[in-house]
Amino acid sequence: MKLTVSKSKNSATFYVQKSIRKSNGSVTTVTIEKLGNLDMVKTRANGKDPYIWAQEYVDELNRKEYEEQKEILIKCSPSKLLKPDEKHLFNCGYLFLQSIYYSLKLDKICSKISKKYSFEYDLNDILSRLIFTRILYPSSKLASNRSSKMFIEQPTFNLHDIYRSLSVLSKESDFIQSELYKNSQRILPRRNDILYYDCTNYYFEIEQEDELRKYGKSKQHQPLPIVGMGMFMDHDGIPLAFDIFPGNKNEQPTLKPLEQKVIDDYGIDSIIICTDAGLSSNANRKFNDKTLFGEKIRSFITTQSIKQLPKYLKEFALDPEGWSLQGETGLFNLNNLDEQTDYNKVFYKERWIKEDLSDKKVKEGNKALEQHLIVSFSLKYKKYHQKIRQSQIDRANKLIEKGEYKRNQKNQNDPRRFIATEAMTSSGEVCDREIPYIDSNLIAEEEKYDGFYAVCTNLETTSAEEIVRINKKRWEIEECFRIMKTEFSARPIYLQREDRIKAHFITCFASLVVFRILEKKLGEQYTCDEIINVLRSMMMYRPGEKLGYLPAYTRTALTDALHEVFGFRTDYEILTDLSMKKVFRESKKSR
Repeated sequence: MKLTVSKSKNSATFYVQKSIRKSNGSVTTVTIEKLGNLDMVKTRANGKDPYIWAQEYVDELNRKEYEEQKEILIKCSPSKLLKPDEKHLFNCGYLFLQSIYYSLKLDKICSKISKKYSFEYDLNDILSRLIFTRILYPSSKLASNRSSKMFIEQPTFNLHDIYRSLSVLSKESDFIQSELYKNSQRILPRRNDILYYDCTNYYFEIEQEDELRKYGKSKQHQPLPIVGMGMFMDHDGIPLAFDIFPGNKNEQPTLKPLEQKVIDDYGIDSIIICTDAGLSSNANRKFNDKTLFGEKIRSFITTQSIKQLPKYLKEFALDPEGWSLQGETGLFNLNNLDEQTDYNKVFYKERWIKEDLSDKKVKEGNKALEQHLIVSFSLKYKKYHQKIRQSQIDRANKLIEKGEYKRNQKNQNDPRRFIATEAMTSSGEVCDREIPYIDSNLIAEEEKYDGFYAVCTNLETTSAEEIVRINKKRWEIEECFRIMKTEFSARPIYLQREDRIKAHFITCFASLVVFRILEKKLGEQYTCDEIINVLRSMMMYRPGEKLGYLPAYTRTALTDALHEVFGFRTDYEILTDLSMKKVFRESKKSR
């Protein structure tokens, strides 16, 4: 390393620079550290000549670098006890999350928020630790405070600072979401012309409901108060925006206000909204049927229940005649398909209709919406339906054997739906007790729809194949919810105050954005479980003060990929304190 001084008319700027050789053989000079201008160096020199001090500073860096190249011997005694309460094992996997955190400029977001409020704690330190622990060690805020001390860089806050910060994070939730979206576009391109919307809910370990936590239909089948959450995801599976609502509220009306906020705050003009059938009311479809200067600027694609179609459309959908296959001419009859040659093929038929389909009743005078109905059929999908149903029938038989066949609540996937009862023997005699049996008529009725799948859209020029392909990506938003609920343990929620509950969701949302970007950077080659388990396992052992850090994890293809993508390494046999400080700096660079 060498000292470089850049002089101007009125001052001078001091740099520590180093020549390195690139992989292609060329040599370039990089700046290791900027010492500052002449006044700043004079301050650091503390009375010594600034040029002499700066040169001595560079000489010391070179000496330390030289020392790092030598083998380091660590002396241990079998007769010496460890010092009480001294930690030796620390996690370094969070550093890769930290790199994305700073690339998203979440530190700058925290800085902007901090200027609006009067508090002494470091909001950036708190938010970053809440995100890292939510991904690696998901638990309560109390446990997250303890878990944050497992990282090499120790936290600067106390538990009460976390709770105080939650009210601030709740107030600034919309600002954080919009800034995250804007900053994320610096890391990777975000395709926002197609957005996916879905809802879920989260339960609380309480009995008494309040204004936000209400008794409703829990997707986890928990008889506890719940909070609903609606979320938009972009075409690449990265969360875009979310909002929460009382647990007893109908999910359908939640789409329009959040979508309008995305349109207004994010500057998104032309979009296609994809939803499932449960969220696609006529009001939502018509909201996303907007034309400007003769062109559609808002469109929709939604799944459509074939069972709920009018009779003539249901007959059209289930008719085995008149099916098409991409790339083939002519029409096909489903009754003539061969399982060996046609198993993986997807056949489809389509027609335009001018009728409201999503609501049972449409107010008189409302103009019907013109929609494109596309029905697809697959032998593979039919086999999947049959497999799922058979497993449910097997479970229903076991429930009958155990005498647990009585149905407490309606659920379309409950195996008890196949169980009917009658108070009569097979010979026709009336008896005093109910006799359960498997309802073959219900099974036959459900079998009619095996292998069929329908969507509705108002897109006019997009092909049926493309519409079906777009709709299939809805599984990614369901995957987002699964990650939040399982890997991130976002439920049950133990917080009581409404503002703290909202803050919990913004930290979960930000954690999901960070993690999805990490998956993208790794080329989506690894599962969620694989990534989290490896990051959690990346521990470093610190034998003592000024002795550096020893990796205590296994080097694998995934750890190599992480180091390659993020440009720093923690898998040397030993990292000195100076080397680790360089890793810290690298992980906090905006990339």
